[in-house]
Amino acid sequence: MKRNLLGVAVLGFGLLSAAVPVFAHHAVSAEFDRNKPITFTGTVKQVEWMNPHIYTQIEAKDASGKSVVYEVEGGAPNALFRQGWRATTLKAGEVVNVTGSRAKSETSFRVGNATITKADGTKVFGGAAAAANQQ
Repeated sequence: MKRNLLGVAVLGFGLLSAAVPVFAHHAVSAEFDRNKPITFTGTVKQVEWMNPHIYTQIEAKDASGKSVVYEVEGGAPNALFRQGWRATTLKAGEVVNVTGSRAKSETSFRVGNATITKADGTKVFGGAAAAANQQ
């Protein structure tokens, strides 16, 4: 009887441990401030297509004219893939326009809730990033 109880306890602990990462996912509002909108045009430096979100490094000029690299958070790769986007949708050297929300930290160059618009008008991550980030 004790062995069965121990087995059930171990199984229960294992199931609970497996569920913890689900609760660890952050809300958009934890890192980004919707009251700090940002819009800029820049050049794609790199696209990091990995879980839990993709990140696009975009070099642009800040308000003072200094060159900075913004890290734009996108949606989950699986969600974007199902919507037709691929790791090659944005290419290094491509000029894009970005709208989104700045990070709460004044020293951070991260951007969330972003829509990246390509030169041909195609919107990448528009809505998909916001929907994926809300989960």
